[in-house]
Amino acid sequence: MNHEALAGKTAVLLINLGSPEAPTKQALRPYLREFLSDPRVIDLPRWQWLPILYGIVLNTRPKKSAQAYEQIWWDEGAPLIVISERQVAALEERFVAQGLDHVVVDYAMRYGQPSIDKKMTALAKQGVERVLVVPMYPQYADATTASVFDGVAMALEKQRNVPELRFVRSWHDHPLYINALADSIQRHFDEYGQPQKLLFSFHGVPKRYLLEGDPYFCQCHKTTRLVVEALGLAENDYQLVFQSRFGREEWLQPYADKTIAALPAQGIESVSVICPGFSADCLETLEEMAIGNRNLFLENGGKRYDYIPCLNEDPAHIDLLSALVRQHTQGWAAFDQGLPPDDQAAQKALARRAQWEETQKVAR
Repeated sequence: MNHEALAGKTAVLLINLGSPEAPTKQALRPYLREFLSDPRVIDLPRWQWLPILYGIVLNTRPKKSAQAYEQIWWDEGAPLIVISERQVAALEERFVAQGLDHVVVDYAMRYGQPSIDKKMTALAKQGVERVLVVPMYPQYADATTASVFDGVAMALEKQRNVPELRFVRSWHDHPLYINALADSIQRHFDEYGQPQKLLFSFHGVPKRYLLEGDPYFCQCHKTTRLVVEALGLAENDYQLVFQSRFGREEWLQPYADKTIAALPAQGIESVSVICPGFSADCLETLEEMAIGNRNLFLENGGKRYDYIPCLNEDPAHIDLLSALVRQHTQGWAAFDQGLPPDDQAAQKALARRAQWEETQKVAR
């Protein structure tokens, strides 16, 4: 779509975490500096944290992170950037097919490029007056979703003509999201067989955040419960874990790495892992979960470890994103022209839920 020729004034902006511009130490340092300077990510007092960040972390972590990115870097670039571009193209194609080719669809990154500031400026130059911001995190968290809100607000500080804004807060229990996850897991089981244990791995946050009111922990558990119900799994068939902890503070438990290392001693020789908190594959899924924890499992006596990819640009994921846009743009003229519902996907999700409820009645 030629955005420059658009007369439309409504935009959908997908925003994800970000990636460095290259898998090198030199590219990682500015990216990590921006990421770890965000008080939503590290909420220690600045006088306490900044000396640690500049004196220790930025002198040690860039090299290690660059080595990790080297393992998962694609020919086209950073996986998260490439997948985000594909998601935009797929959603844009969906809108064109529905007669909404005048709606701008784009993406930005909270840290690194393309920045929120850059994209909001570009949208203003195109005459966009309404923006739906979609933080690409199914479960709300202070360190992710709320940080996107901050990033948009900071970008708009430089604009005299601020557009009308709407935000999607979360979709952790949306029927189309649950259905898409369940279908992706079932397809994997059909092709490779069901393992002894299915692990739902979510990005961790300090336990303190939960105690201070962050709903992330509860939303992760609800997502897992709904997917388990949709698949009809027994209690011993699955487990929820939290990955990617940082520092010495206690984080949400159980920890993914410790759990995975201990499973073979419990007689679990085969596992499949899915990361429902990520809308696109990235360093934390492709390097940490698909490579690092796989090696950990095998080193401790495991026999089979499968990683189930994120939803990425799966058509069912695009169904979900389209439905979210439709839900959150009600009353905006661009979408009042009529965005037809994704009937098949919605009916499938509802049928799956009804089937599970019927089995529960029989069981009782």
